[in-house]
Amino acid sequence: MYTILKSAHSLAAYLTLILLLTAVLYAFYGWINKKPFTNGSKIVFLLALIIIHLQFVFGLALYFLSPLGISNLSGGTMKNSAARLYALEHPLMMLISVILITIGYSRSKRAFDEKIKYKTTSIFYTIGFLLILTRLPWSIWLG
Repeated sequence: MYTILKSAHSLAAYLTLILLLTAVLYAFYGWINKKPFTNGSKIVFLLALIIIHLQFVFGLALYFLSPLGISNLSGGTMKNSAARLYALEHPLMMLISVILITIGYSRSKRAFDEKIKYKTTSIFYTIGFLLILTRLPWSIWLG
């Protein structure tokens, strides 16, 4: 179970980054060029929202199953940067990112002005995306 979940989380990470980057670029493009907010726009942002939530669910399950997750929290964890990344920094930053992206989607859905919809999505999705990039375990991805 752990191996399957870990593989799903790793594979979904690539799709998550691609969809989030697409949504961020699409939002900025619509905002700058004053494009109408269409059903296609909603779909792009909704797909990014869905994949980030799915990825978070995989990660949450891993957090409780993995030896690097909650079971690794101790006083020594804070002294080891790799252990701290997996046990504290990565999960916390992903939670904050998911919250920001969800807020961005919800606010843009309620906005009446198309420019505000794109602007809101641009800001919240970009901040969430950048926070995700700061706490990815790059050493495993690139190593």
